[in-house]
Amino acid sequence: MTREFMYFAEAVAKEFNLPNVIFSTTSATAFGCRSVSEKFYADLNCVVIEKASSAPAFLNSEVKQMEKKQAKRRIVLVPVTLQGHLTPFMQLGKALSLKGFSITVAQGQFNRVSPSQDFPGFQFVTIPESLPESELKRLGSVEFTIKRNKINEASFKDCIAQLLMQHGNDIACIIYDEFMYSCEAAAREFKIPCVIFTTTSATSYVSRCVLNKLNAEKFFSDIEDSEVQEKVVENLYPLRYKHLLPSGLGPLEPLLELRREVVNKRTASAIIVNTSSCLENSSLSWMQQELKIPVHPLGPLHITASASSSLLKQDMSCIEWLNKQKPRSVIYISMGSLARMETKEALEMAWGLSNSNQPFLWVIRSGSIVESFPDELSKMVSKRGYIVKWAPQIEVLAHPAVGGFWSHCGWNSTLESIAEGVPMICRPFHGEQKVNAMYIESVWSVGIQLEGEVERGQVERAVKRLIVDEEGACMRERALVLKEKVKASVRAGGSSYNALDELIKYLKTD
Repeated sequence: MTREFMYFAEAVAKEFNLPNVIFSTTSATAFGCRSVSEKFYADLNCVVIEKASSAPAFLNSEVKQMEKKQAKRRIVLVPVTLQGHLTPFMQLGKALSLKGFSITVAQGQFNRVSPSQDFPGFQFVTIPESLPESELKRLGSVEFTIKRNKINEASFKDCIAQLLMQHGNDIACIIYDEFMYSCEAAAREFKIPCVIFTTTSATSYVSRCVLNKLNAEKFFSDIEDSEVQEKVVENLYPLRYKHLLPSGLGPLEPLLELRREVVNKRTASAIIVNTSSCLENSSLSWMQQELKIPVHPLGPLHITASASSSLLKQDMSCIEWLNKQKPRSVIYISMGSLARMETKEALEMAWGLSNSNQPFLWVIRSGSIVESFPDELSKMVSKRGYIVKWAPQIEVLAHPAVGGFWSHCGWNSTLESIAEGVPMICRPFHGEQKVNAMYIESVWSVGIQLEGEVERGQVERAVKRLIVDEEGACMRERALVLKEKVKASVRAGGSSYNALDELIKYLKTD
């Protein structure tokens, strides 16, 4: 048996009447291109191993096994098409694509991601929406999610059936957002493995599980007692019962119904979490023990596979403005893609920021302030600050001029700030943001939390504590230590690197 370019061996085989087999180490297509030149191969008395059907019998079974293992290589991703969920999903897709998988993204009819240079070869398919976008505003996010899952179950089954026909039954796995739980029914019907991806922190996921186990009526009665509020959840220090309280998400009953659905893992064979064990080891241990399925903490994904999937246009002019500022002098303010604040709070923030004498970069989305932006506020801000409607956040946080981040404490923002060693001022609005803020302030000690009604003096003090005072310098040192731990976790041999490797092995298993 000889490599095709070691053709002199054929003369020896011919002289001694021995069979000769050529082993081509290139692709069949490349071999075919070379074969156009008949002179190269015409006189060779040999068999070419090119594919299983023409291989000698002793290699037939092994070649076919290799082909079989490579067959089921397509992953179907089903994100919630809101910015905070979509971003890590697309990063996960890119990470899996870099490992050799084909990626299909199944998304609704609004807030869709478009193909871009960050996602070469990705297939984007649409799940027909029975609910218009206007229903999201009318029902609120919780009731909309419940109704959407009930209605879209059949549509997603049709979508998967079409994909199976199109790709020859080659879907290896469906990875769905925990809030798209109706996708599991299609996976079960077509006998396709499925994996849950939670885009929140592990601790937030745990808090949903714990609340689901409690007697809701008794819990919401007892929680009125301040002592009960401060009680630590068993085996989950420093998580306290007050952190389990849902807030800012509408009526209680639909919220509890949604949480019951979300934490029901059904037939899912694993769960992916965009976190690192160096950040949430105790919560991850709890999940592994309680869920009885593999838990893959493979974040922060924005480091592993950076990919732009912004639904809003980023204003790059803010980078030019940052270039003119002193190192670690700027407070960057962004409340994410959903939060809205009262005009009074925005005015108090502006006064406090102005009085702090520190330059600031403020992201104010269209519609993020309840009333129109007052002229008074615009004049005040223009003296020391810079306003954009949306910013390239990762680039901003990595800029040497940025000394602190005033954040709503969404999980993506939290990870991005930690990964750049930037301490935070925490102003959570709803959902899991309060749990994240608690960890930032009390566990990692890299931030200051603002509670209660915001007033200008409080804002001024918080900015000075973070940017000017020794307290802020100590927070920055701790944030830089945490940054190095997180970066190490995604490098070869790190915990997140190994978790991704384990997930890849599972997805490649028949």
